[in-house]
Parts: sequence; C-alpha cells; structure tokens
Amino acid sequence: MAFEVLDEHEQGELVRKWLRANAMSIAVGIAIGLALIFGWQQWKARQVRNQGEAALQYRAFMDAVAAKRDDDAAKIAESLRSGHSASAYAVFAALAQAEAAVRKGDLAAAQADLAFADRNAADPVLKSLIALRTARVTLAAGDAAAALARLDGVPKADFNALASELRGDALAKLGRPADARAAYEEALKSLDPMAPGRDIVQMKLGDLPTAETSKS
Repeated sequence: MAFEVLDEHEQGELVRKWLRANAMSIAVGIAIGLALIFGWQQWKARQVRNQGEAALQYRAFMDAVAAKRDDDAAKIAESLRSGHSASAYAVFAALAQAEAAVRKGDLAAAQADLAFADRNAADPVLKSLIALRTARVTLAAGDAAAALARLDGVPKADFNALASELRGDALAKLGRPADARAAYEEALKSLDPMAPGRDIVQMKLGDLPTAETSKS
C-alpha cells in the first residue's frame, strides 16, 4: 500500500515538474487557441454583417431598376461588385444588368456583365444558367462557334431543353442542319408537352432544310 502511495506522489511530482518546465508553451498554446476561436467568431460575424449589407444594397438596386433610375442602379451595382464581389447578390445584380444591356442592344456590355457573374458565381447550377445566357448573347453577337463551345461546358442535367435549343440555333447558323435537327429533337424530348416554348422549337425544326433541299 505504501508503495502505491509513494508511486502516486512520484507521479504527481513528475507532473508538477513537467508543468513548470512547459508552462510557457502551455500558455502560448492556450493563447493561440483562444485567438483562433475569437478570430473565427469575428470572421463569422463579419460574414453575416457583409451579407446583410449586400442584401440591403441589392434591394436598393432592384428598387432603382423598378423605378427606372438607371444611374442609381448602376452605382449600386458597382458598389456591390467592389465591396461584395463574392456575394450572390453581386452576381444577381450583374445578371440583371446583362439583361438590361441586351434589351438596349449593347451586347458587349452584356458579355462583360455575364463574365463578372461567371467569375464570381459559386453555385454550379447558377454557373450553368450564366453559361446559357452567355451563349445566347454570344450567338446574338454573331459568333456561333464560340456560343457552341460555351454550351459544350454545360452539364446535360442542367437546363437541357434550353441548352439543346440554343445548340440547335448555333448549329443552324454554322450550316449544320442535320446536327441542328438532332439538337432540336433533343430539346423537344426534354420539354413538357404543354410547355409554352415547345411550339417555337417545333417551328425552328420545321424551318431546317431537309437533306433533299440541301442537295438541290
């Protein structure tokens, strides 16, 4: 029994010696741990604050767009890009600006807005949507080959009907009616029978030259 008690005392003394020898290292470790915890909490709080600010700016942007205050909308969108480029709100604002630029016929501005959205979008499905819009604008600008290349990077599971229709448009522009036909048929397969865009795809399909027409 005495031997066991003596061992406990020895062990306790060893622990105390180790603590004294390593007191500085332990204190530094604790300080670093606390700093990391505090830093993480500060980072999370800053992220939440930034998201809140971005949300408010995006709401102000949409209000300006609805009121047709174009200058104000442009300034707010620029503020979102410079201060919250990693936020989805900056991406959404860029998409809205691209849409407005297309309506004005400014395809170069639309392409620039879409390029910003593509660089900063994190969600894969959103990136696919941006790719589709970029391909549409690129095709409207007359570069069917670049539009087709952009579409090739869109996963088939994402917006297959829209992607296939756009692919058909690009292929038709490139003088490849057989490939365009296959693309339009793929779009029809992906569309619901009652989908409003089905008639348009069907019309495009009917407008393609047949093999006999091409030979003549």
